[in-house]
Amino acid sequence: MIRALIAAGLILACAALPAMSGTPLSEPRLILPHAAAHQQPHVALTLDACSGKADQRILQALVANHIPATVFVTGRWLRRNGDTVKLMLSHPDLFQIENHGAKHIPAVDLPMKVYGIAAAGSPEAVKAEVEGGKAAVIAATGRAPMWFRGATGRYDTAAMAEIHGLGEAIAGYSIRADDGATLPAAAVVRRIASARDGDVIIAHVNKPGRTSGAGVVQGILALKARGYLFVKLGVPPKPATPHAS
Repeated sequence: MIRALIAAGLILACAALPAMSGTPLSEPRLILPHAAAHQQPHVALTLDACSGKADQRILQALVANHIPATVFVTGRWLRRNGDTVKLMLSHPDLFQIENHGAKHIPAVDLPMKVYGIAAAGSPEAVKAEVEGGKAAVIAATGRAPMWFRGATGRYDTAAMAEIHGLGEAIAGYSIRADDGATLPAAAVVRRIASARDGDVIIAHVNKPGRTSGAGVVQGILALKARGYLFVKLGVPPKPATPHAS
């Protein structure tokens, strides 16, 4: 029943975290509808594949334990990880592949840097990042993405409206598990352990050399052992544009 509700996009809620200090950017927050009293608590695991390689520790754990996830891929990651894409496509019950942009450029149409990464800087460049990522996902999977998550997860209000106008929902989150795969495994485990019914977890699946990946595995297996159900994001609700703070 829970999977059906999320697949239909019925009561998904979007809000926004406070804007970054000194900037007009928002970090959208996404949560799932809460489970009914007689159902298992549930969370959505979302994984960003920004560039580089694939963390097989995470992917193999998901397959072995039948844990679904929504994976946000960039065009450049897709080009370098064909075998991993085949693995995900061979398990459509587990993996939902969505758009993380063409080149992992923040979808902000202001000339600025976000976490040291130069933003798109114009509406035209935001469109190119979204549409380029969409084309790469279609080429790799044969289906158009429904969700978009920009690099860094931060957006300005105009860019959010533009992304929505391009036909994709913005995929926020409510728990940052690994801070871009920079945290040690123990810290990642603690953050995932804090998850509650309806949370959307973000972690990274493109840094196999970091200890954070081991923490992702430990954390999600611990949640499963506590009785949590994992779900994919499924079809976004309409309208799907988060409010800017």
